Amino acid sequence: DAARGQYAAGSELGAAVKAYRAEDHVSPQSNTLTYAALKLTIDNPRWAGVPFYLRTGKRLAERRTEVAIHFKKPASALLPAEPNLIRLQMDPIEGTATSFAVKLPGPKMRLATATSLFRYADLFPRQPTVGYEGLLYGCMTGDATLFQRADMIEGSWAAVQPLLDAWAEGSPESYAAGSAGPAGADALLARDGRAWLPLGTG
Repeated sequence: DAARGQYAAGSELGAAVKAYRAEDHVSPQSNTLTYAALKLTIDNPRWAGVPFYLRTGKRLAERRTEVAIHFKKPASALLPAEPNLIRLQMDPIEGTATSFAVKLPGPKMRLATATSLFRYADLFPRQPTVGYEGLLYGCMTGDATLFQRADMIEGSWAAVQPLLDAWAEGSPESYAAGSAGPAGADALLARDGRAWLPLGTG
């Protein structure tokens, strides 16, 4: 339920990029990961059968931080349609994008996908911030909203430590800089009949 990778030479934003192992101060034999993808599940009745797919990496086709919620296809529907999708966008775009099926105008029963967008930048002036400004402010004011509890941190490590132990052996899969990541990550979702949202499309 996992894939790992390390970027090789490629192209990013039209410029040639050298492989990770060719970067300054990096060993030519380095097995340091620059990409990881996971499938996680929660073992309780509420989340039974709901997979959580995570991916992160360096030198990918696009810089994007978001949560994409894919709704299930209805068991029966009048017309075939793609499942509804909500994207909670955090960086570099801040907002939401909701995609849903709509009937095309006209007498025929045909569906198309429409997207409703909300962007903070369209309504509010952008405030300059530094990476840890919110965390430092929370420390000074005693606001723990952005901080994890100790039991949450311990639970996170319990989930990933067996994987890290297994990955201590072997080498990561190579992927070209500027791509969407290693083929193993695509195969991870394909075996469940799913695919990642494409990178490089905003």
